[in-house]
Amino acid sequence: MPDPSLSESVHRLMHAYKYLLREGVRKQNVDLPVTQIRALKGICRMPECTAQSLALRLQRDKAQITRVLNDLIDAGAIVKADNPDDRRSQLLKPTARGKKLMARLDAAEEWAVAQLTRNLEPDDLAMFLRISNVMADSVRRASKPDEPHEQS
Repeated sequence: MPDPSLSESVHRLMHAYKYLLREGVRKQNVDLPVTQIRALKGICRMPECTAQSLALRLQRDKAQITRVLNDLIDAGAIVKADNPDDRRSQLLKPTARGKKLMARLDAAEEWAVAQLTRNLEPDDLAMFLRISNVMADSVRRASKPDEPHEQS
C-alpha cells in the first residue's frame, strides 16, 4: 500500500500551486474566470484551434465551450476566422487584447513557479520534474493500455 504521505504531499502541492496562480492572476489584474483563462491559454497555445479541439483539450462539452468562447469574443480577447481546411468549423485566434492578457497570464504563471521553487536547488527541481512526469505518464499509459509504452 502506498505511503499516505504521498497523497497528502501531492494534495498540498496542488493547492499551493493553485493558490499561487490565483494570487499571480490577481496581481496581474486579469479579471477572467478560470474557465475563460484556460480557454484563452488553449487558443493561444494550440495552432489551428477550433471549438471542438478546445472542448477535447479542456474536457468540457461543446455547449459549455461555446458559452466561454462567446464571453471571450464579447471581451475582445478572441475572434473566429474561416477554417480553410474544414468549412464546417472556425479557427479561434487571439486578438491583440487577448495576446496582452496571455502575456499577463504567463507572467502570473512564472511568478507562481518562482515562488514555489525558490528554495530548490537546480538538481532538486530537475529530479522533481523527472519523477512527476513519470508519475503523470503512468496514469496516461494506464488509461490507454493498448498503446505502446515509450522507454526512458
